[in-house]
Amino acid sequence: MFIFFYEVIGMKAIVLYSTRTGNTKKVAEAVTKGLPAGTLCLSVTDVPANIDEYDCVFVGYWVDRGFPDAAAKECISKLTNAHVALFGTLGADPDSEHGSMCIKNANSVVPEGCTIEDSFICQGAVDPKIIAMMYKQFPQGHPHGQSAERDALHARAAKHPDETDLDHATKFATRVWSHVQ
Repeated sequence: MFIFFYEVIGMKAIVLYSTRTGNTKKVAEAVTKGLPAGTLCLSVTDVPANIDEYDCVFVGYWVDRGFPDAAAKECISKLTNAHVALFGTLGADPDSEHGSMCIKNANSVVPEGCTIEDSFICQGAVDPKIIAMMYKQFPQGHPHGQSAERDALHARAAKHPDETDLDHATKFATRVWSHVQ
C-alpha cells in the first residue's frame, strides 16, 4: 500500500500601487482588507523579486491622461502572473465614458498570458499642482481650462475616495479573490 502526502500550499495575493496624492494608497489598503490576512500591500517601486510566485496581483494606479501613471504602467506591463486585477483613481466621474475608457486603457497594458480578473475605478482628488498646470496650459473654454464647471468637478473629486468608495474596493477584492481560488 502506498501513501501519498501532498503539501497544500495556499494561494497568495499581493497588492501593488502607485500614488501621487495618497488616494490610490487608501484604495490599495481597502483592497488589501478584502484579501487573506497577511497579504502584502506595497508601492510599485518596491515590487518583490519573487513577484512571479503570487497567484493574483492587484495593481493600483492613478489615471494620467487616460492611462495608468508611468510607474504603474511599467509595473503592469512586466507582469507574468496568471491572475491580475486592476484598480485606479481618477479626478473625473468613474461612471462616465471617460472612466470606462480609462479602465479599457489600463487593461490594454496587461501582457498577453495574464488573465484580467476584474477592474475597479473610483474618483480621487486631483493634485493641486496638476490643476494649476492644466489651468495655465489650457485657455478658458478648453475642456481642461478653468471654468466654474471644472472647479466644481475638482471640488467633488476632493471628497474622494470616500468611505463608500473604499467599501466598494474591499468588496471588489473579495469578489476577485473568491473567483481566483
